[in-house]
Amino acid sequence: MDAQVGQIVAAVRARATYAQENWLIMVTADHGHTPTGGHGGSTWEERQTFVIANGGGLAAGSVRYDVRMVDIAPTPWPPRHRHRPAWGLDGARSPAHPRRLRLAAPQLTGRVDETGIAAGVLGFTHTPTSGWAVDNSAMGTGGVTEWRGWSFTTDEFWTKTQRDQYRELNVRSRNVFAVADSDEWADKSFSGNYDTTLVSPAYPVSGLTTVKVEYTCYYQQEGSQTAKVLASWSGGTPVQIASYSALVNGRQTLTLTVPPAPPTCACASATPEATTGTGSWTTSGSTAPDPSGGGPPGPGSDGTSGPGGHR
Repeated sequence: MDAQVGQIVAAVRARATYAQENWLIMVTADHGHTPTGGHGGSTWEERQTFVIANGGGLAAGSVRYDVRMVDIAPTPWPPRHRHRPAWGLDGARSPAHPRRLRLAAPQLTGRVDETGIAAGVLGFTHTPTSGWAVDNSAMGTGGVTEWRGWSFTTDEFWTKTQRDQYRELNVRSRNVFAVADSDEWADKSFSGNYDTTLVSPAYPVSGLTTVKVEYTCYYQQEGSQTAKVLASWSGGTPVQIASYSALVNGRQTLTLTVPPAPPTCACASATPEATTGTGSWTTSGSTAPDPSGGGPPGPGSDGTSGPGGHR
């Protein structure tokens, strides 16, 4: 294969107009395989791919681990096609994801109660990144340790907790993302309700009349659960700006009017609440408003991203 790729590269560079052209040469695959061979299922291994590329702004020798299968199609497109939110594409052009916001600290640990995950897989933490906070004051007790309240995890770790629960549909999250998974939490003896809140940092809004909150959301409804997105102005009582009680999987855009009494800052929070201990919600990106009036880009797309849902 190296020789065949070399022939393609040589042919491209031999073009008379090569100096005026911008080529991107990619070697990739449309799916992964199980360890014993075969594909078409929902396992983490079958949903992986790789990209070996030359050109197109990709740094020679660089290695990335956040590229998903849905990113393959947009990657060869020229820059003028990168930002088309109306198309509703799942993937993003590599090397995209500018100003990526990471929700979780990199200090991931291995399994505690989950038995379907290999002991050597590091993939969850309850510690948010600097500026973020998790409020579990109304959270029930017991349950599966990994999923008690908002957790921060990876696609590999979360996928391997339980197959065939539509986690493969959460294709917009990258690297480490936040999960509120009451269904997995309830797989071990527990008491009380699943009620947890993820709170963003405060962002300055002085002098603004509106702010925009943008995020991608994958929310899977189960039982009597609900999920809410709330905003607080200058530390005041949070007000609901969005709620979910049915399947949602896509980009969300909320334009908020800044209250007349000029606040100095605003923050947003995402709260799933369940009375039966079932359902889940994932989050990737930032829920906080951008002082420029545009939403902060997150790891889910080439433009903007934020709270997500259960996959």
